[in-house]
Amino acid sequence: MSTCQHNVNFAQVDEKFSVIPIYLVALDRQNEFRRFLADTYFKEEFSDDKYEKRWTPSEHPGKEWGTFVLTHGKFYGDPEISKGIQTSQDARFYGLSTKFEPFSNKNKAVIFQFTVKHEQSIDCGGGYIKVFDCSLDPKDLHGETPYLVMFGPDICGPGTKKVHVIFNYKGKNLLINKEIRCKDDVYTHVYTLIVNPDNTYVVKIDNEKVESGELEKDWDFLPPKKIKDPEANKPDDWDDNPKIEDPDDKKPEDWDQPEYIPDPDAVKPEDWDDDMDGEWEPPQITNPAYKGEWKPRMLDNPNYKGPWIHPEIDNPEYVAEPNLYKYDEICAVGFDLWQVKSGTIFDNVLITDDEAEAEKHARDTWGAIKEAEKKMKEKQDEEERKSAESKSEDDEDDNELEETDAPEETEESADADTHDEL
Repeated sequence: MSTCQHNVNFAQVDEKFSVIPIYLVALDRQNEFRRFLADTYFKEEFSDDKYEKRWTPSEHPGKEWGTFVLTHGKFYGDPEISKGIQTSQDARFYGLSTKFEPFSNKNKAVIFQFTVKHEQSIDCGGGYIKVFDCSLDPKDLHGETPYLVMFGPDICGPGTKKVHVIFNYKGKNLLINKEIRCKDDVYTHVYTLIVNPDNTYVVKIDNEKVESGELEKDWDFLPPKKIKDPEANKPDDWDDNPKIEDPDDKKPEDWDQPEYIPDPDAVKPEDWDDDMDGEWEPPQITNPAYKGEWKPRMLDNPNYKGPWIHPEIDNPEYVAEPNLYKYDEICAVGFDLWQVKSGTIFDNVLITDDEAEAEKHARDTWGAIKEAEKKMKEKQDEEERKSAESKSEDDEDDNELEETDAPEETEESADADTHDEL
């Protein structure tokens, strides 16, 4: 039996044909098959005002609801791709949601992604989305409406600039125990949350990972695995003092001296009257002989055992849960916000189970406009700067002209003023 080996140098291939390594073909087919199996459950790009037929504004009573408007904003990268819905009124609540065909993320990942642009230099307001089950009544959406997931940036003053990642578990809203800083500039950014079936997660901003970990470790889904043994106590003879006072060290007899003493160089003023001013006393000065409180020398404690560590035991209330990631019914997405200064633009909402699809969608939307958006903003800023400088120069010229045109005081008018004063 003979074997035949073909050694191909891919760097030296005849120009008439090309060689594609078979592993690349297999990989491409694998990706195509994965994309075929992948699901995009929801996608909204707010390309025109037809979104108003798909999305429902909240009518919950007792709230001052603001209105979303369709716009690409004051500066943008593309007049069509950059279109989104913008908060339009200051100091208002915003409630807008839509439903879609319900699905479960059982045994697969789920990715929540959207873009947000705080072009108004937001001072205080939310920029997040909420995900709901099918019990949501869109017309009654409000701050107390139960949700499954809340994700996205939240800014309020210099102290709050974070990405919320909140999961509802058994009726409780669980906040992440890590701090994820959000973007706080005026440009468009894409936020991505990936929840995996192995109970891990990833948070991305602008297609770059900014945080990741395990659901059980980074949220309080479950009681701790270990607890301190309630039956254990530190032994009475346990010495946890690393140092002890030297029993042979004695305070010197001349140690105790007053902190302040009368100034020996002070002289009673000549005009001091004891009857009028009282008995004269020299002022106090710091005593150079004062040594402060005496403390004995410290020695290493020969009986020191180190800090006592409370022993732990298995928590009888802890029960492992392999399905922390799973939601049986994901059915709606929406915005439930409060904004002091309006102007935030939301766009490109995507819910899928394919991370590659989410990355591609981010590149095709945010990635396609980010550079041009920044250039337009910089151009506008430069034009405003030049306009402000020109106006300042005009104001200075006007002031100089007013000073030049002001009448000079003549001798006659000066004499008249003097006469009036008389």
